[in-house]
Amino acid sequence: MVLPAGGALPVGKARHRTSPSHWETFTNKLAARSDYDVMTRSPRLLKPLLAGLIITLLQLAMAIGLLAPERPFSERYAALVQHDSHWFMNIVDRGYQTIVPPIDHKVMEVSNVAFFPAYPAIAAAFRYGLNIDTGTALLITAQLAAWGFWIYFFLFCKRWNISPALQICGALLIATHPAAFFLIAAYSESLFLMALLGFIYWSTADGRYAKFWAAIHGIVMSATRIVGIVCAAFPLVRSVFQTGWRRLVEPRPWFRKEKPAIAMTLVASFGAIGFFTYSQLRWGHWDIYMLTQAAGWGIAPDYLAVFRPSSYRWFVPALNDPTEASQMSMTLGAVLFIGIVLCELSIRRWTDLPIRAGIYFCAFVIYYLSVSGVACVDMESMLRYEFSVHALIVLALLNFLRQFQATPVPVRAFGIAAVALLSAAGLCVQGWYVWNFMRGNWVA
Repeated sequence: MVLPAGGALPVGKARHRTSPSHWETFTNKLAARSDYDVMTRSPRLLKPLLAGLIITLLQLAMAIGLLAPERPFSERYAALVQHDSHWFMNIVDRGYQTIVPPIDHKVMEVSNVAFFPAYPAIAAAFRYGLNIDTGTALLITAQLAAWGFWIYFFLFCKRWNISPALQICGALLIATHPAAFFLIAAYSESLFLMALLGFIYWSTADGRYAKFWAAIHGIVMSATRIVGIVCAAFPLVRSVFQTGWRRLVEPRPWFRKEKPAIAMTLVASFGAIGFFTYSQLRWGHWDIYMLTQAAGWGIAPDYLAVFRPSSYRWFVPALNDPTEASQMSMTLGAVLFIGIVLCELSIRRWTDLPIRAGIYFCAFVIYYLSVSGVACVDMESMLRYEFSVHALIVLALLNFLRQFQATPVPVRAFGIAAVALLSAAGLCVQGWYVWNFMRGNWVA
């Protein structure tokens, strides 16, 4: 080819040789977008990861470093395995075992089907996968789940653009609850809360894999605690508040509209359904869990207990009487729900009301079923069950308070002072309970 003067190609050919193809343009944009996603999303995920890790490590440091018995580190760490933890250990080591009907008192070597399977199943994976002792596997499972719970808490704060001051206040109110140490003990509280917050987070997220992760978290949630079956209705409650109650009078259009929410609710309940199916196939009683609770623990649910004035106790509980603390936590829980209703109805800042309504629903369901279950045993353990309610309410209140951008300085100062006072009091009580718990005394 003979080049024209100046050595340049003809204009048409030059454009053809030098301009990028459509595919090159697309790949360049995709690469730039991928770089942008990595640069923007990684720091956003890093902050919740670090914040959650710091709080979990601080909880461990307080329990093991400050309040555990004066023993070698391994024994101080193992002191977080107490009471119900030994039942989980028995399930991990022996699997579920029971006679039919279950024995009429607590003997784990005879009847141990009084706990849902997700927590011991995951701990068993660590136990046999890492070849470690059962107690350590239970603690690792609980503490990783506690980290996951805090990660989701701060991810919600990121999604809702919660101010750093409100995030700190919310985290303090949760971490200083007298029963917050159960997050790092060998109990199922942290796994349940992590799965519940993950279920709420992913079922309200957009994206190709959001529903998949919501389903996984929902199945773990309902396989961890029986109350998870009802909490699985969160997507349905949220969707009803989004579309309005009037649609309920038209069942067929309502059903078509709510199909995705109904499907997610059903899938999330598969964890509990799987446990009930296993119980039916093995022992011929799908409700062997309830039968074991009734026979060994004397649990006879009273579904009207919440509505009886005699259920509520108005006194300052003694520190050395955990039953009184549980009774008072039940009363305070009811007061808190009444306050929430009054706040929402009087202020009427209904931005994000559907998701708050779903969170309130889960909190009330946990509260109601817990009270109904322990009313027959003087509200024993209600302090521990109420902690899950407390964490959900704090999360919902953060969503509510973020709507008030220009809060007067005196109001902010009062709020910060109130949080500081409540946190200090809660931390002192929690320290006393941790000290007793790690020495084998019953707390909740």
